[in-house]
Amino acid sequence: MECQECHERPATLHFTQVINGNKTEVHVCEVCAKEKGYMSYPEDGYSLHNLLSGLFNFDSLKQEPNSEGIFNQVKELQCPKCEMSYSQFKRVGKFGCAVCYETFADRLDPIFKRVHAGNTQHHGKIPKRQGGDLHKKKQISNYKTQLRHLIESEAFEDAAKIRDKIKALENDTGNSEAGDNS
Repeated sequence: MECQECHERPATLHFTQVINGNKTEVHVCEVCAKEKGYMSYPEDGYSLHNLLSGLFNFDSLKQEPNSEGIFNQVKELQCPKCEMSYSQFKRVGKFGCAVCYETFADRLDPIFKRVHAGNTQHHGKIPKRQGGDLHKKKQISNYKTQLRHLIESEAFEDAAKIRDKIKALENDTGNSEAGDNS
């Protein structure tokens, strides 16, 4: 499909406008889209790095003002073991060692919350055929969470039932409610 404006280049942008119930489709090339004002972003575009940097808020707090209002560079946070700096991590995208997670923890939690819909801990998945004890522990943990909520809402009869289920799972050898599919 060729551009509807210049009739020279292939149409790479397709817009649909609905004005007062009338639907109009516009097919234009990138050059004509910029000339007609359909697009208004810089020539160099927006890279994936820019997107992730904005999402993770990597470039915030690079400088802070001193008492005279003059900006000084903030001392770069650095891992004591591998000596990787936070700016190196941002550039590379990987940590140098396990200590980096502890060193940069205060900067990572907000990132994890944004990326993982508010969760900062990874619980993982458990294979159905394996991990009977893990299934049981996870079920007990879920029941304990339910129990806390029921006690807070003063639903003591339901809480007693959940308490009994927890005791049964804790005393179980793995063949009742633990979720074994063997």
